[in-house]
Amino acid sequence: MKKLRTKISKWFDRLDDKWRELPVKKQHRYTLLLFAGYLLLSVIVIAKECYDVGASDNKLKIEHIENPLIKQKKSPVSPQDSISKILKNQLYER
Repeated sequence: MKKLRTKISKWFDRLDDKWRELPVKKQHRYTLLLFAGYLLLSVIVIAKECYDVGASDNKLKIEHIENPLIKQKKSPVSPQDSISKILKNQLYER
């Protein structure tokens, strides 16, 4: 694990050295480009969210919860709670 940590540390040091070797004007340009990309991505996400909220029908559908066991006509599973059966059997096993 220490080898991996030292390799990553050396890699970051080399990247930092390369960054510091760049002229300040290029560093400034790269920083502005990254910021512009981030800003563009943020604007796209916000616009999509606004579109999704505006396009929704704004109607909340409220329904009763249906029991899935009742929906099945020939279910091999009985609608009784199996845990209560197990607990009852364990109580009377003494």
